[in-house]
Amino acid sequence: MTTITMGTEREKVDDAAFRALTDPYRRELQLHCYRILGSHQDAEEMLQETLLAAWRGLDAYEERGSARAWLYRIATNRCLNALREARRRPAPPVPAHFPERTRRGAPLWLGPYPDALLEGIPETAPGPEARYETKEAVTLAFVTTLQRLPARQRAVLVLRDVLGFRAAEIAGMLDSSEASVNSALQRARATLEERRGAERTATRLPRSSAQRELVTRFADAVESGDVDAMVSLLTDDAVLTMPPMPVEYDGLAAIGDFLARSEEGRGAPLRVLPTRANDQPALVGYLGRGDDPAHLYGAMVLTVTDAGIAAITWFMETEPFRAAGLPEALPPYGKAVASDAAGGKLSPRG
Repeated sequence: MTTITMGTEREKVDDAAFRALTDPYRRELQLHCYRILGSHQDAEEMLQETLLAAWRGLDAYEERGSARAWLYRIATNRCLNALREARRRPAPPVPAHFPERTRRGAPLWLGPYPDALLEGIPETAPGPEARYETKEAVTLAFVTTLQRLPARQRAVLVLRDVLGFRAAEIAGMLDSSEASVNSALQRARATLEERRGAERTATRLPRSSAQRELVTRFADAVESGDVDAMVSLLTDDAVLTMPPMPVEYDGLAAIGDFLARSEEGRGAPLRVLPTRANDQPALVGYLGRGDDPAHLYGAMVLTVTDAGIAAITWFMETEPFRAAGLPEALPPYGKAVASDAAGGKLSPRG
């Protein structure tokens, strides 16, 4: 029998039985932690803490309730504890070559979530109380709004409106009352609706040949370093942000200036691997010079509407894409591979 031992006095537990209990929920638990924390790396850390706590508390569980609800209780409280204990992080410095930002706000500690990590998670929420489907509730707009909510409201909204748990179940998870849960939910919903109402009204373009063509043209412009071509594919009111840097560039002139200075600052155009993240098209950037391999550099997640690219969210964090199986480096130009912008599958490029 395969066993694992936790601590010096812990009796042996059947590893296969524990995995059979918890493995069906690993991916959705990681996504749950990502929604609350906004970071894939932090979510993976909380997932591991959740599984360790579940293993240590297995005797108390004794199959007296839903394994899924039990694991979500542990994961949610681990995330809330992490948010309470986290020190306020200062905004990272803005590079000197960046142009003057259009707007400055509080730093938002948000990272991307590759679509490849959504595989195996049910498309629709499991409970009748849910308002959002899995992929809708992982878009950057949704997760960004979550990060602006107080931690408890954030958790309640996700548990109720995304996962479909009943108020009584959530109260039990949070050691609270139904009245308190419903009050937090009402406030969270009001904030979410207010922010959604303030968003641009253009329709997000679904996966289609039109979306693929637009993303391919943008990728070609990035690889050639053609800033004018990049800007021509943006909407007039496009916005570029770089979480967690508190910078925002609004409009074609400001974004064009930023892209031009970035090209100059890097000293070489980016190689790109089209993929998907947060249920949106994404370009993972690789930087290399001459005959040297190009190494992971960053990623642009695109909000594509029927009028063009309405938002570029540029992330310097690349760890989630490594976790999703993207290569650490691309071979010299002309021998590279790229992914299918619609489906995320690798195919020849360059």
